Amino acid sequence: MYKLKTSIIIPTLNEAQNIGRLLTRLKQAGANFEIIVVDAGSQDDTVAIAKRLGAKIIQSASPGRANQMNIGATHAQSDLLYFVHADVLPPLNFYQHIEAAVRAGFDCGCFRYQFDRPHFLLKINAYCTRFPWLFCRGGDQTLFIKKSIFKKEGGFKSDFIIMEDFEFIKMLQKKYTFKILPTEVIVSARKYAANSWLRVQLSNLIVFSMYRTGWFSQQKMFYTYKKLLRS
Repeated sequence: MYKLKTSIIIPTLNEAQNIGRLLTRLKQAGANFEIIVVDAGSQDDTVAIAKRLGAKIIQSASPGRANQMNIGATHAQSDLLYFVHADVLPPLNFYQHIEAAVRAGFDCGCFRYQFDRPHFLLKINAYCTRFPWLFCRGGDQTLFIKKSIFKKEGGFKSDFIIMEDFEFIKMLQKKYTFKILPTEVIVSARKYAANSWLRVQLSNLIVFSMYRTGWFSQQKMFYTYKKLLRS
C-alpha cells in the first residue's frame, strides 16, 4: 500500500539534551520521513546534533513555537504534517497509527500521553488525555494534520506566544474530523520536577481560564505563567 508522505516538524530552542533522543526514536520507526528542525537561535549544541542525525535545519529569526511551526510547514514537502516537541517521544509505531487514522477519514489528531516519571498524580493527568475536552489537549500530545487543511486555515496564529496549540486545536475540533489516537507519547515531567504537581496544575488552570475568557493579552498570559512557575 502507498505510504503517506510525512514531514515531521520540530521547533527547538536550546534542546541539546533532548533532540538527539527524539531524532533517534524517529529513525527507529523505520520509515523515510522528512524531518525539519526549526531552531530559534539555540546557544547549545541543538543544531549540531540535529544536523549530525540528518535533520533539515531551518533558522527562525525569533523564538515562538507558533511562528517556528508555521515556518517548518512552509518548507515541508509532504502532504501530511506531524508537529512534535523536542522533549516528547512518540511511540515506535506512531506512523502506523497516524496512517490508519488518515485512511479512515480523519483530517487531524493527536496521541494520548504518559509521563516519563511514574508518579500517581501524573498518571491522573495522563489518563485524562483520552477525553476530547480542550483542557486535556496541548502541544505535548503532538499533532498530525493534512497539509492542505493547515494551509487553508493559515496555520498557528503567529502572534501567539502562549496557548497557540489550544487555539489551533479548538478550531480543528469544530471544523474537522479530529482523532485522539489510542496509544501514548512519552512526555517529559521536568516542569513538575522543578515545581510540584499542584503548582503546575494551578498555573495551567489559571492561564487556561485567562485564555478562555478572551480578556487577556498574550503578553499578560505569558508573564503570568512564567511568574507562577519556578522554572
